[in-house]
Amino acid sequence: MSPNYIVGLISDTHGFLRPEALDLLRGSNFIVHAGDVGDPLILPALARIAPVTAIRGNVDTAAWAQSLPEMAVLHVGEVTSLYVLHSIQDLDLDPVAAGFQAVISGHSHKAGFRWKDGILYVNPGSAGPRRFSLPISVGRLVVDAGEISVDLIEIERKSG
Repeated sequence: MSPNYIVGLISDTHGFLRPEALDLLRGSNFIVHAGDVGDPLILPALARIAPVTAIRGNVDTAAWAQSLPEMAVLHVGEVTSLYVLHSIQDLDLDPVAAGFQAVISGHSHKAGFRWKDGILYVNPGSAGPRRFSLPISVGRLVVDAGEISVDLIEIERKSG
């Protein structure tokens, strides 16, 4: 029996890492930051919780961010591969043919997930400064014996 893995999902911090987001990511075996990090201090703060896979988003234009890749692959357990990119519109491969089980993106600030052709597409939303009237959120991906599930968690909802 293979162990469970928890992958904390965060995106679009835009230089602001909420303590509530850190609290919700505690207990993760891995953390994925799907771009628009915005501040070089965010990734080491996340890395104090778990190993971080982070990619560069469209606001990550400073010199420190140039070392971040535009896309990344995270292998979880023996059979689960996750593909990470900032904007789902930039997906330029077939996740089924490439053998991925999930595609993780950010950019839109809209948390959500859907299954298509056996692939889980998930956007944890934005954990940074509020944009538009969207909730502030993170996600938790659970990998259990090669099966994956996701939970999106609102940190703060727009009041009024």
